[in-house]
Amino acid sequence: MNTIFFLILRRMRTPLLTLIVAYAVAMAGMGLIPAQDADGNPERMSLFHAFYFVSYMSTTIGFGEVPNAFTDAQRMWVALSVFSTVAVWLYAIGSLIALLQDVALQRAIAELRFRARVRRLTDPFYLICGCGQTGTALVKGLSGRHLHTVVVDIDQERISLLQLDSQREFVPALCADARSPEVLEAAGLKHPACRGVVALVNINEANLKIAIAAKLLNPKVQVICRADSHEIEANMASFGTDYIYDPFDIFALYIATAIQAPCQTLLVDWLSGFSGEALSAPQYPLHTGRWVVCGYGRFGKAMYKHLKAQGLELSVIEALPHKTGIPPEGVIHGRGTEAVTLKQAEIGRAVGLVAGTDHDADNLSIVMTALELNPDLFVIARENHAQNQELFGRVGAHAIMNPSVIVAHRIRVRLVTPLLADFTNLVRFEDERWASALVARIIALVDERIPYVWEVTLDEQAAGALHDAHRGRFEVTLDALLRDLRERDQRLRAIALLLVQDGEHIMLPSLERRIDKGDRLLFCGCERARSLMDWSLRDSHALRYVATGEHARDGLVWRWIAAWKRSR
Repeated sequence: MNTIFFLILRRMRTPLLTLIVAYAVAMAGMGLIPAQDADGNPERMSLFHAFYFVSYMSTTIGFGEVPNAFTDAQRMWVALSVFSTVAVWLYAIGSLIALLQDVALQRAIAELRFRARVRRLTDPFYLICGCGQTGTALVKGLSGRHLHTVVVDIDQERISLLQLDSQREFVPALCADARSPEVLEAAGLKHPACRGVVALVNINEANLKIAIAAKLLNPKVQVICRADSHEIEANMASFGTDYIYDPFDIFALYIATAIQAPCQTLLVDWLSGFSGEALSAPQYPLHTGRWVVCGYGRFGKAMYKHLKAQGLELSVIEALPHKTGIPPEGVIHGRGTEAVTLKQAEIGRAVGLVAGTDHDADNLSIVMTALELNPDLFVIARENHAQNQELFGRVGAHAIMNPSVIVAHRIRVRLVTPLLADFTNLVRFEDERWASALVARIIALVDERIPYVWEVTLDEQAAGALHDAHRGRFEVTLDALLRDLRERDQRLRAIALLLVQDGEHIMLPSLERRIDKGDRLLFCGCERARSLMDWSLRDSHALRYVATGEHARDGLVWRWIAAWKRSR
């Protein structure tokens, strides 16, 4: 507010002073020029009448000559005053319009409104720093689950595009540099409802500075960062950054897992996808044979590392090996877009291809040329820009790596359903037969659509009926939660994936297991099942019914009828 007031005074000082001087001269002239009363006798116009007349005269309203008819000298002065004051008014109004269009003032007003909106937030929210492809995708994902976000980005165009998008929840956004501690505080870093800070700027150093500032200003807040440099990751981890996501390592590990355990990979894909979409088909990259990696930059090195760990033969093609480095097997100099270079890498007998350069046009060309030489390749293509999504969808790649989408997807899962991230880590210790059985159960449950995944914390807010269950002396098992409160013999279309009880993680818990206050549960199934389950957890009568089959009648009338029957 002080900034806005200062800008207004600085820009409007000269117009206002000019306006005051013009009014003062006009009023002084009207007061000094001889006037006449109603009888024609000479007199002087009072200062009040001079002010009143000049006030409406300068705006050309024209109420007439007051308090009496003017002399010719007064009329001549009025004519001169009209032109001068109107000109001054036009100058002042023009200055005011120019002030309203001033970028600094608009930014100050926007920041003032932004601060007010953030202060009024009452629901938990996450502070998103950076609204590029990753930030926009994350905001949409969180908004789809009715989670609130506050966005800060240095590019006004990105802020404008975000505000044009139709989000389920209102998103306060500010164009500013998120590396500034003052901006982070204005965005709600110290707000009691702030649940976390997510740094998604395209510059590693900027994300590092945001993470440091967040931990220093509010040590209790959760900090999540994107980083594509191992040095930056180590620096972030050194001061307690909660979660660090490297899209290249994430995707490379994903492909390595898909090679060894495709059914586990498919299971994780389904559970972490967007509810309601069609179930994706399983991918089966071959676990033996030669792979050709085009591009030995950050992504290429990550793929090389994880594919090498699987014992695969590798050929690397790189246009600038003196900058990126050379792998132990050596490197083939070139971009990979030419058939000659691919043939040198023995593409004809290869089973897989990684088109992982920094340029989408090169990646598309590599894939098209390689498939002409070997149509049986399993193709992985790196997509650097979201606007090329349709092109990559048509080029014939089996797996498309978009760094922004990968990071946004992982962070969304972490923030919306933290237990799903724990479940995903535990799945890696199970075999393919276990994963295949669970996949079959999910297919029977959701009719070839990605299941809705949610978690429940059995606290007083989400499961108040459990307190009544203890007072009513009846146990509540997992079987009771999975019964339909409208018809107890029918089961909800849901599966309990994980139970966290007394610090122990139990995968696919049995239906006979008793649940209690403080437990956390992860489910997948139909979204309708969640609403019915929430009703059972909040309504003591519904919970008693699904747990025991009894219809409790605790209303005043029912108690009166019961007492009347006992008295007879």
